[in-house]
Amino acid sequence: MTYTDIDSGIAAYIDFMVADFMVADYAAWSNRSLADRPDFAKERIEEFKNSFSVRVGKKYIKIISYSSVKAFVVNSDDDKMFKKGDILKAAGWAAPARNSARGNVLDGVFSGGWTGPSSLK
Repeated sequence: MTYTDIDSGIAAYIDFMVADFMVADYAAWSNRSLADRPDFAKERIEEFKNSFSVRVGKKYIKIISYSSVKAFVVNSDDDKMFKKGDILKAAGWAAPARNSARGNVLDGVFSGGWTGPSSLK
């Protein structure tokens, strides 16, 4: 599915990360047995879903969950390496890794999961 505006594409990308979180083996990740605690698992998933915030800058849109940058999205048509909507892995809090795009929110092409974009192979 393609998106005509960057806000819709980012919302879909966040939904993608949350869905991956829901299907991820949360019990193994958290070292807890949640089989007998489904309400707690639902609470954690809802908490994760509500933890996202988006900060819009001139060049990039930063996608944050809790205090971690999950991804940067190119917010400019003037970038020489990337096109608007390209998803970039975070190199740190303030800047993306500019080695390769990991998808594009406008094209509806997402990679990775709840931790952010995929690493390069």
